[in-house]
Amino acid sequence: MANLVEQSKAQMLKSVESTKENFAGIRTGRANPALLNGIVVEYYGAPTPLKHVATIGVPEPRTLSVSPFDPSQANAVEKALRDSDLGASPRRNGSTILLTMPELTEDRRKEYVKLAKAKAEDGKVAVRNIRRKTKETIDKAIKDGEMGEDEGDRLLKELDKVTKNVTDELDSLLETKQKEIMEV
Repeated sequence: MANLVEQSKAQMLKSVESTKENFAGIRTGRANPALLNGIVVEYYGAPTPLKHVATIGVPEPRTLSVSPFDPSQANAVEKALRDSDLGASPRRNGSTILLTMPELTEDRRKEYVKLAKAKAEDGKVAVRNIRRKTKETIDKAIKDGEMGEDEGDRLLKELDKVTKNVTDELDSLLETKQKEIMEV
């Protein structure tokens, strides 16, 4: 039963990793290839993630370059970038597509901070759900006589400590991301 807490901790850490990935997609003042993670290209009739059909580079701090593996698909890649909500206009340079990120306004930065807070809260909700399910499992084991109340209480205290550490880590990630977004 002691490994129940370890399993929960592993699941909670996956939530933290997922939140980090979500944060990577939130724009700051610098161009980041992760900004293009959610973009899907109509590649030979099949919707395909952009990173599977092109290489993404950062030639300058506010510019992303996208080079399709198959140059004949540059139009499809350009269309996907144009239709995205990045707020950047793609321009062609041969088969390479350049995206220059516009400067962030104060209002836009505040919107991104709200988005970051929502992503962090989603992560915390996932952690709390994992804690709740584990607590239910421990309570059921105590009720069924599979473990004593003392052992159950010890596991619950350990679970609460793990939950607090993980939520503190999420808060710290959010604080760092907020500073990064608001940095001019």
